[in-house]
Amino acid sequence: MKALVLDEYNQLNYRDFPEPEIHSGEVLIEIKACGICGSDVHGMDGSTGRRKPPLVMGHEASGVIIETGSDVKNWKTGDRVTFDSTVYPLNDWFTLKGHYNLSNNRQVLGVSPGEYRRHGAFAERLAVPQHILHRIPENVSFVEAAMVEPIAVAAHAVNVSGLKPGNSAMVAGAGMVGVFVVQLLKLFGANPVVVIDIDHKKLKLAHEFGADFTFNPKEKDIDERILQLTKSRGFDLTFEVVGITETVQTCITNTRKGGTVVLVGNLSPEIQFPLQKVVTSEITVQGSCAIKGEYELALDLLAAKKVDVSKLVSAVAPLSEGAEWFKRLYEKEPGLNKVILIPDK
Repeated sequence: MKALVLDEYNQLNYRDFPEPEIHSGEVLIEIKACGICGSDVHGMDGSTGRRKPPLVMGHEASGVIIETGSDVKNWKTGDRVTFDSTVYPLNDWFTLKGHYNLSNNRQVLGVSPGEYRRHGAFAERLAVPQHILHRIPENVSFVEAAMVEPIAVAAHAVNVSGLKPGNSAMVAGAGMVGVFVVQLLKLFGANPVVVIDIDHKKLKLAHEFGADFTFNPKEKDIDERILQLTKSRGFDLTFEVVGITETVQTCITNTRKGGTVVLVGNLSPEIQFPLQKVVTSEITVQGSCAIKGEYELALDLLAAKKVDVSKLVSAVAPLSEGAEWFKRLYEKEPGLNKVILIPDK
């Protein structure tokens, strides 16, 4: 089969690749669409340390089952499916406690951090365990289904925040997951929802996705203007969706006493942390890791047209052109959001 392979850092090749092996509890999927995630773009140059070559990346995907293993039940050839980005064991202690996203032996599709290598979906075919599959509703396209993973990541962040209707919220970072956090916050009753980003085009997009107010942190008197929106208390909830010192500190600074900061972004492995502010304000710092059962919610929202992905898909391109699209994303081409790759016909 053909695949887009990271053979060396910053070297993606569209080439022949071994067919995936299918085990008894797995299905073989003919990939129909796979989105380029920001983590793939950052991983391409080795900066994250989580995509060691050679590797087929890609974890935001959809397709059709073309073969089933001997132990597969309730799934058949022809089923339209998407799947969790995390392959997790069913007998792990954390999985049994309802936290499969934290299981000790979890593996992420399209990732190779050193302790494992799990090839992903930038390929014509992929084998995955049946327990991570989700059926695609009839009125949801393969391209839309390839966007389920970032929606589910955003939904998990909102879930762990403890959001209550009427809570004020701020989102730092209006990238893909950030704008979905905004849309879900509005959908589930947050008010107001404020977004901070240094990119004015991303701020415009955040506004289209429901943000009540948007700010560039480089503007003058921004802290005072934001504080006025919360009756000078600070936000009930803040969401950091970048993963760097500056945005984490911005979130903590603008969270009210007794409020909650949800950390979603993890671009930097370490940051400077304002410990005294957190302690003296009794701020809860909540990590949000991947997904824990939010795929079904994301698919239901797509089917009900309550979440819109059309404004975020910049291009649908052949897998053979993937290296060029990675380059354009890596170079931060203005206005370029999600790129979906589809296997060549």
